[in-house]
Amino acid sequence: MNFRKLSIAVLFLSTSGTLFYAQEKNDSTKREKKLEGVVIRGNSNKKTETAVLGEQKKAIVQKQAISAEEISRKGISNVEQGLTKVTGITSVEGRGLFVRGLEERYNYLLINGLGSPSNNPFQKIIALKQFPTDVVGKLNIYKTFNSNLYGDFAGATFDIETLTIDKAFTKIEFGVGYNTLSTFRDGFKVAEHADGINGYLGLNSKNRRLPNEVRNSRPNNYIFTATESQNSFKDSWNVDNVKSMPNTSFGFTTAQKIKMGEASTLGVLLSLNQSSKFEYKEGANNQFRSQGQNSGIENINYLTRKQYNYETESSALLGLAYKNRGTAINFNAIYLQNSDNIIEDNLGYKDQKVQNINDGFFRTNQLDISRFLDLQLTASQKINDRNLIKAGISYVSNNYSQPDRKIIEGNRRDPISGQLLPNNQILMNYGGNNLIRQYLDVDSRFYGSAFAEYQLSLGEKGGRKEYPIQIALGYNGFSDFRKNSYRFIFGRPVNGYANPFFVVDVDQPQNTFNQSIANGNMHYVEGSDVSQFYSSIYQIVNAGYANINYKPNETWDILLGARYEKDMTLIRYSKLSAETKENLDKTRDLFLPSLAIKKALNNKNNLRFSFSKTVTRPVLIETMPIEYISPDNVSIIGNKNITSSDNYNLDLKWEYFPTNKEMFAVNLFAKRIDNAIERSLAPSANATGTTITFFNAKKAELFGVELEGILNLGRISESLDKFTLGANATIMHSNVERSQQQLDMESPEWFDKTGEKLRKRGLQGASPYTINADLKYEFKNKNNFAHTFSIVYNVSGSKIYATGGAGTDNYYEKPFSQLDFVYQGQLTKNWNLKFAVQNILDSKYKILIGEHNYTPLNLENNNNTLTDYYRGVTFNFNIGYTF
Repeated sequence: MNFRKLSIAVLFLSTSGTLFYAQEKNDSTKREKKLEGVVIRGNSNKKTETAVLGEQKKAIVQKQAISAEEISRKGISNVEQGLTKVTGITSVEGRGLFVRGLEERYNYLLINGLGSPSNNPFQKIIALKQFPTDVVGKLNIYKTFNSNLYGDFAGATFDIETLTIDKAFTKIEFGVGYNTLSTFRDGFKVAEHADGINGYLGLNSKNRRLPNEVRNSRPNNYIFTATESQNSFKDSWNVDNVKSMPNTSFGFTTAQKIKMGEASTLGVLLSLNQSSKFEYKEGANNQFRSQGQNSGIENINYLTRKQYNYETESSALLGLAYKNRGTAINFNAIYLQNSDNIIEDNLGYKDQKVQNINDGFFRTNQLDISRFLDLQLTASQKINDRNLIKAGISYVSNNYSQPDRKIIEGNRRDPISGQLLPNNQILMNYGGNNLIRQYLDVDSRFYGSAFAEYQLSLGEKGGRKEYPIQIALGYNGFSDFRKNSYRFIFGRPVNGYANPFFVVDVDQPQNTFNQSIANGNMHYVEGSDVSQFYSSIYQIVNAGYANINYKPNETWDILLGARYEKDMTLIRYSKLSAETKENLDKTRDLFLPSLAIKKALNNKNNLRFSFSKTVTRPVLIETMPIEYISPDNVSIIGNKNITSSDNYNLDLKWEYFPTNKEMFAVNLFAKRIDNAIERSLAPSANATGTTITFFNAKKAELFGVELEGILNLGRISESLDKFTLGANATIMHSNVERSQQQLDMESPEWFDKTGEKLRKRGLQGASPYTINADLKYEFKNKNNFAHTFSIVYNVSGSKIYATGGAGTDNYYEKPFSQLDFVYQGQLTKNWNLKFAVQNILDSKYKILIGEHNYTPLNLENNNNTLTDYYRGVTFNFNIGYTF
């Protein structure tokens, strides 16, 4: 009898996401041959939830992920929504993602391993709701640092892996949504023609650009002639009242594989997505100010705000993937565009003009537009079983603007009769701040990112799957050059004009203004500050790193890393009324060590330990040397002297995997953040307004525990076998030691006389707890088509939105509970259906001034609300066809 050893590799899709090994002995009377040592290797589908859980179990770093399967099951339509399903991650209204209760400034974003800048100066990373999940293969979340990640790390690093081309398919999807507050609302206000095709495609920004007469020149108080005042501004002051339509979305994705020779393939991926959304919010917009030790804290603003948002999002992805044995080359072109047309009306008083409590009025007509184009080329080459090299490079074109942000102000009371004017009519005159046009542009001059890494394996495998020593040497870095321009144009009375008050229809004022211009009574004048309208920020980060991954046996895994970063940051700006620009050099040399240890206690239990030092760089607006002005007299002032934070991170985690679909984990973590960056809301230098600005604390300390579990309820009863419960919670405590600047800002002036001290407080933006949970019911019908029902819940605890000043308590963002229901069903081989009800509880979002002020509150109607509003319940229906 002959004996022959065969090794057979079989590629297949495994729903369990594991590798299968088998030995088969096969005796045949006809052939009398025996097959020994047959090895069947399964290449798991990395998109499944089970495969992602298996990857998490094996990884040396503390890495979590959201698979394409989970994205689909939970009805997740964008990346931001998907990341909120991960332990300790919550989405906070308009301010991005919080990880372990830490504000968004502590996060960093990679796309296919390459650095990515923010497309919004008010946020640290891209608004991830703009990134559709149709093009996502997997979302990776790193909560512990290892040296090949960028050093800008304290909360998490997100890495978006775009869709891999496993098989050819084409998918068309259409969605429609209804919101209980916004949809089919009569009198929904949008900028003139913004709801037409140009607005839908985000092209209406062209008509809102800075006029040609001043666009390419320094401000010089240019006075527009009557003809120029009428013709140079292409966008109208008028507002259309429309019936808001249902939210819509459309997506087209196709992936094709082309065989190129015996061992080579070329994958082609094209995805196009377009969506639109109407949103209405109404609520308080107040501000408070301490009037002194004996006068208490009073309102400086007491306003009701009505906000109308018409938002559109466009995205396109072109991907090319070439594979040939050990060679892989990928090209991705990603385009994201977001436009948000905003009409915001405020009624009440500001600047403590309490006489206007029932009739004060101002309107903001604003367009936020961002465009982001990311071109990426990545490659890897497996030289042999021990040597691998990989590299990547990207170029990003990145622009954000608020073109022609129009502000109109007046009064709704008739001065003769004393009665309120009819709806939409206001009393006003020219001059002051009654007619303002603002132009904010943050443009990328250049952004480039690159990485290169060499991996070497040493030692002998023996009976193990991997070599005992793996060494990685690499480089990554980026260059980010931006210019910022902020200009103002005012509607002013012509010299000699008596400038009486007049009544105007605030929805249709353009004809009145045109007539005043034609009569020689009003014209436009640029009022930008010649020294401060323009600034530039240059940042170059170059880093080299080394990792040594040592696996002495099957149960131990030790990863030691070292990273050196050269951070060269230069800000060019001008002080008020200065004739020349100044350079502010913030260059730093950073050494960032990391250590991760994993001990497999047995096949189901892991124990992990990690330590690292990292850095946190400020959000652009936090360091941008401009004063961003709003009509409610709340300014945002960047602090050009703010410094990066140094973070020391410690984690100890136990994981238990009872099955390949279940897990339980407990993670203890602690951080010390030197020079922690915090938002403050303090009295401005003038007598009325308030200022949002940013300071470094001396240090912050925080520690907490994360709890996570995924449980099949069949453990309780066989009848519950189709139910799976996933839940996670983060509980955290933080404490801040204030810097001298903060002590000066937060302490009321009388403390010098009384000797009182400020109370202890936690870190601004840090939430004491977050909870995420989902209950899944899944079954397959007689045709083997899956149907999944999920209930998803999340909430985070009360956190400091901004620290107070001059005797006020802090401002607290209160808990916001969200409950969603999601159904996904495969109706036929080609048709699939999604139905979701979001925000079922319809909780009110609110920010309040705290109750522990240093002087009594003396507020209108005892209302301590800074801002609040409801979002309404949203019903989404999506249907897709795949062929």
